[in-house]
Amino acid sequence: MWKSPKARNPLSVLADDPQGRSLGLELPAGGLIDTPGRRGWWREADPLLWVSDEAVGVGALAAHRTPALAAAGLQAVLLQGRRGLERWWQEREFAPERMSDPDDHHVEPVLREFWSAVVPDPEEGAEGEEVIAPFGRDWPGLARSQDGPDPDPDAVACGLADGLIASGHLPSPRLALVPAGRGADVPTAMGWCGPTNHENDTALVSAVLRSWEDRFGARVVALGFDELHVSVAAPPRTTAHALPVAAEHFAFSPDNIWQGSGSIRAYADEAVTGSNHWGFWWD
Repeated sequence: MWKSPKARNPLSVLADDPQGRSLGLELPAGGLIDTPGRRGWWREADPLLWVSDEAVGVGALAAHRTPALAAAGLQAVLLQGRRGLERWWQEREFAPERMSDPDDHHVEPVLREFWSAVVPDPEEGAEGEEVIAPFGRDWPGLARSQDGPDPDPDAVACGLADGLIASGHLPSPRLALVPAGRGADVPTAMGWCGPTNHENDTALVSAVLRSWEDRFGARVVALGFDELHVSVAAPPRTTAHALPVAAEHFAFSPDNIWQGSGSIRAYADEAVTGSNHWGFWWD
C-alpha cells in the first residue's frame, strides 16, 4: 500500500490559508478532495488533493510550481476532463489504498514484465515481428540517458503546459496540488486509476516515471481520466537513441503503438526523437 506521510498532511495548511499565501502562492478558488473511504466520528476526512474550481490558463503551472511548494511536500499538476467525464476527479475515481509504494519497485524488472505482457505472440508471425522491430521478443533493456547540457526540466514542464493550453490540447485544465515528494509519485499519491486496463498498481507507473525523471529530465505535467502528459528536457536526438526509448513506451503504454503509430520504429520517429512532450493513454 502507498505509504502516506505520518506527519501532518501538507494540504491541511490550505484549511486556514485557502490562497496558499504562506507557501508564497495566490491560489484561485478551489477545494480539497478527501481520500475515499468511510467517514464518521472515529475518522476525520484526510485530504487527497486540492483542485481549482475553474479552468486555469497559460502561466498557471509556472506560477504555482515553486520551490516553496515543493519544500512543503506538494506538487502542482494539471487535471483535464473529457466529454462525459468533465470533472472525473469529483467522481471519487481514486484508489490510493490499493497502490503499493514506488520505493518497493525498480524500473528494469517493471518494464521487463510489462514488455513480456505486450509483445506479440510468435503465432502472429511477420506482422507481429514488424510491430516490435528492430527488437525481438526478449526485453531489449533500458535506454541510456542523453549526454550533454540540457534545459531546466521544470522550465520545460511549464513551457509544455502553456503550449498544451494555448493549442487547445488541454482545453479546460484545472490546477491541482498533490502531497508527494516528487512529481513522478503524483499518480500513486492520488491513487490515480488511469492505466487500470494495463496495470492496477500505479506505483509501478511511478517507478518508471522516476527513472525517466533521472534519465531524461521528465516531469509529470497533466493527467486526464486515462491519459498522462509528461515533459522531457533531454529527449533522444537520434533514431538510434530513440528506438529503445520507444520500446520502453510500448511496454509502458502499448495503446500508443497498437492504436497509434503501428510499430516501435514509426513511433520512435513520430513521437520520441527530439520531442519534449511524451503523451500516454490507456484504452
